[in-house]
Amino acid sequence: MEKYSDGQESPWGCSPPHQPPIPILIDDRERASTLPAELARTGVFAIDVKRLALGDYLVDGRFLFERKTLPDLALSIQDGRLFRQALRLAESPLRAGLILEGTAADLGGSGMRWEAIQGALVTVALFIGLPLLRCRTPAETARTFEFVARQGRAAAGGALPRRGRRPKGNAAWQRYLLQGLPGIGPARAARLLDHFGTVEAVVTADAAALAAVPGIGANTARALRWAVEEPRADYGIAAAGPARSNTSRSGISMPSRVAQTSFSSAANTVPLS
Repeated sequence: MEKYSDGQESPWGCSPPHQPPIPILIDDRERASTLPAELARTGVFAIDVKRLALGDYLVDGRFLFERKTLPDLALSIQDGRLFRQALRLAESPLRAGLILEGTAADLGGSGMRWEAIQGALVTVALFIGLPLLRCRTPAETARTFEFVARQGRAAAGGALPRRGRRPKGNAAWQRYLLQGLPGIGPARAARLLDHFGTVEAVVTADAAALAAVPGIGANTARALRWAVEEPRADYGIAAAGPARSNTSRSGISMPSRVAQTSFSSAANTVPLS
């Protein structure tokens, strides 16, 4: 496993084959800091340096961070730069955040009271809406960037966390999986498994079979089928028999339901004179 300079290991190792390197764009004005060297040392980032119009670090093409050491934070509060930067970051289409790096000892020569700093951070986090992440060292900042990228990729793949403790054992996992479906709590999940035996049998059962399970009912059965069934494209053509055609004003022949939908939608969206 690759290690950061503080001796901590990367939780994912040094970009194994199933974890491609994380692209990171670094603003060229950050070259003087120790963080770029820390990022390079890990081996998990593919680094490029260029001038960024906003922020200091663009992680995995989706997460934009402004990094401030605590002395720089104090200066940016005094000259008003912090709020201007925070407003621009909060308006970015990317997921943006503010990294605060350092410890309280770094503020010793700033001449600012902690209450003033805390008040500024409250404004940034709660009223401007920009998330704040605290890191003590450059190594911790680099590790945070890795966490952000890995968790972002997991979330993009649908691996969002669910509340509650992780189950143990096959039966517990099956109940846990079923509780992710609409209208299914612990009791209904247990009934479904008692009746069908496996999660696979539950999700392949038709609505009538699901509704026959005590405590499920027709409404929950329909919701279950809706959740697991692949949606079919509906172009307004009836399942049985050929669709009737209507001719639009442009002379294009359309199935009946399409014509009705199009004209009713137009009537709902075009303001009446």
